[in-house]
Amino acid sequence: MNLAERVATLTPSSTLAITAKAKALKAEGHDVLGLGAGEPDFNTPETIIQRAAEAMHAGHTKYTAAGGLPELREAIAKKFKQDQGLTYAIDEIIVCSGAKHALYTLFQALLDPGEEVIIPAPYWVSYPEQVKLAGGEPVVVQASEANDFKLTPQQLEEAATENTKAVIINSPSNPTGTMYTAEELKALGETALKLNLLIVSDEIYEKLVYHGGAHSSIAEQSEALKNQTVIINGVSKSHSMTGWRIGYAAGPKFLIQAMTNLASHSTSNPTAPAQFGAISAYEEVTEEIETMRLAFEDRLDRVYEQLISLPGVTCVKPAGAFYLFPNVQKAVEMNGFSSVDDWVTALLEEEKVALVPGSGFGSPENVRLSYATSLDVLEEALKRIQRFIDNHS
Repeated sequence: MNLAERVATLTPSSTLAITAKAKALKAEGHDVLGLGAGEPDFNTPETIIQRAAEAMHAGHTKYTAAGGLPELREAIAKKFKQDQGLTYAIDEIIVCSGAKHALYTLFQALLDPGEEVIIPAPYWVSYPEQVKLAGGEPVVVQASEANDFKLTPQQLEEAATENTKAVIINSPSNPTGTMYTAEELKALGETALKLNLLIVSDEIYEKLVYHGGAHSSIAEQSEALKNQTVIINGVSKSHSMTGWRIGYAAGPKFLIQAMTNLASHSTSNPTAPAQFGAISAYEEVTEEIETMRLAFEDRLDRVYEQLISLPGVTCVKPAGAFYLFPNVQKAVEMNGFSSVDDWVTALLEEEKVALVPGSGFGSPENVRLSYATSLDVLEEALKRIQRFIDNHS
């Protein structure tokens, strides 16, 4: 029996693959330093945990509305108004089982076979695969490292065809950590409006911004852009709730309704107690978010200079998220490897340091290094990488 073509052609997640290999080595007793997984190393704030437990004890363990609890959608709408000045009714918001599921549901509701989605590279590994699963065609546009890996309006216009339906903007970015300014977003948005493209704005890292930077949404730039944008967000990164699986989409009512109808036949609804925890995240938790953000900022400042001092390594300094995305191509050539993937594999086998090769993000000269781990682990990992480079030079 053959598998369906839609899954037979999927590319496995490189982030999950490297994490699994690192865990396997660790289980064998090796001292593995894993810098691959994209989740905060802080526990979920206690207030959120208590709110979810109280909800369960109060009997909130049943089905909810397919689009999420009205109370949670109201909390999300209030968050949009407070943080970004954006007004959404609760029927313009759908709560999903994580931001990844929100994206998946969006593409399933949006795309017909052959319709195109423009995806700037480097990109988060699941974007192209989710577009393909919906029958769409991912159109990858390489954003220049010299331009901090940001898509330009000219690139967007040149990549668009009569079949193009949408463009994805991820700011702050996974894997690069770079962030678009309001002016850059407005220019991209005006081009998208001219081309009549839906803008998919992935803002999951919006709370993790450093050195006085300010996150801006493309939907903030004008009412026309708000009406042409679907914002994807969630509590996973901002509140260290990756395992709770609560994300959401906000956008045009007709599209949110279509996504809700689709979700009603797939997940039924997000987990009820987790939704109550997410209400607490937006209504009660502020101090813990800032504590976590400051810790990530401190780690970035401490390890960035060490990283770019490594032979053959350059790196655009991130403005947000918790990733470094160095270009290691010169180090790879200096060490005699044929590809970054081979270099990363040898580094894991010899020095037990797990990085994610950039090939999975559409950027084969780079690697992704997560600093969502302790400073001691980060500094030891950089020492081992230095030793690995020296030993192979």
